[in-house]
Amino acid sequence: MTRQAGLPLERGACPFDPVPAQRTPAPVEPMTYPDGTQGWLVTGYQEVRAVLSDERMSARAELTKIPLDFGPLPPPKPADPGVFSGMDDPDHHRYRKLLTGAFTVHRMHTLEDRVAEIVDDHLDAMAAAGGPVDLVEAFARPVPSLVICELLGAPYERRAEFDGYTTTMFSKDVPIAERINATQGVVAFIAGQIKEKRSNPGDDLLSDLVRGGELTDEELANIGMMLLVAGFETTRNMIALGTLALLENPEQLAKFKSDPELTAGTVEELMRYLSVIHIGPIRTALEDVELGGVPIKAGDPIVMSLPVANRDPERFPDPDVLDVTRKASGQLGFGHGVHQCLGQQLARVEMRIALFRLFARFPDLRLAVPFAEVELPHDASIYGPVRLPVTWQRE
Repeated sequence: MTRQAGLPLERGACPFDPVPAQRTPAPVEPMTYPDGTQGWLVTGYQEVRAVLSDERMSARAELTKIPLDFGPLPPPKPADPGVFSGMDDPDHHRYRKLLTGAFTVHRMHTLEDRVAEIVDDHLDAMAAAGGPVDLVEAFARPVPSLVICELLGAPYERRAEFDGYTTTMFSKDVPIAERINATQGVVAFIAGQIKEKRSNPGDDLLSDLVRGGELTDEELANIGMMLLVAGFETTRNMIALGTLALLENPEQLAKFKSDPELTAGTVEELMRYLSVIHIGPIRTALEDVELGGVPIKAGDPIVMSLPVANRDPERFPDPDVLDVTRKASGQLGFGHGVHQCLGQQLARVEMRIALFRLFARFPDLRLAVPFAEVELPHDASIYGPVRLPVTWQRE
């Protein structure tokens, strides 16, 4: 039976679990999109990997059908120059190759040291202020914001500007015109930074791309927008939601705190268990294919649920259990295939350092409100607590 039009986002009784309506009897199921188009919802781990590694499945923006009901949408159009997430190869490869070169080992190592400094500075401020504090505002939001500013060479004092834009961009209930304006606001912000880099380049990623001379200002601004948004919003939510998940699983938290060797594996398990991206990626079949024994026709839209795929019992036994000792390598939180998250190693570094040092500094960290009072909105396409009040025993 074809699913009802649109893809719901409302979580169930356990806010860490995937959207119940996305958990399907079969790994590939038909669904009706909000505009009436017939397409597919893919939730099986192997099937999602197959879609993401198949060049016959297009990411091109002009072919994309949106599975959420945003009301009337403008006609789809090709991705703007530089927005390579909405492109196929060879255009996608050209942009990604330039960025891969900018994510040098030296820069990642330097940023790792800087992440540790940023984390410790904010933990010091928390300790000085004393609990309770909102962990989102005191820690989870500013840490990745500072890191992405360092990476791009953007002024941190203007973080409130792009923070407001990104919040609007990912809120499902905000009118589409406002979301488009917010995206344009981020692009304009980055365009201003590009102009500055041309006359006064620094030791940062945007300056490297400017010096390379292969990209126009429009391409640079759009690439910078993508990096800023992706590097900030998702990591912020993962740090906050990951902290909440550990606090609500005290046995797992105890294991995590007792063995530093579990830190990297815990990050992978949290990425698997939580999957803060509600839905997606989205693809369009370029030709007739078969997926999991199901015939897919050319032109059919396909939406994948990474949260459900990461709970596939065929790949991860007891998938609804958070287990920090699990070998969760292969989790799909960063995607898969040629479009896999470019900044995934930096995101891992941020989460690993942030979570380890947070609980090392405040080993008795706990919620300052009942769990039921933690606000976890369902109307944002990236999922995480709005506020996370925590406290601890003062030294």
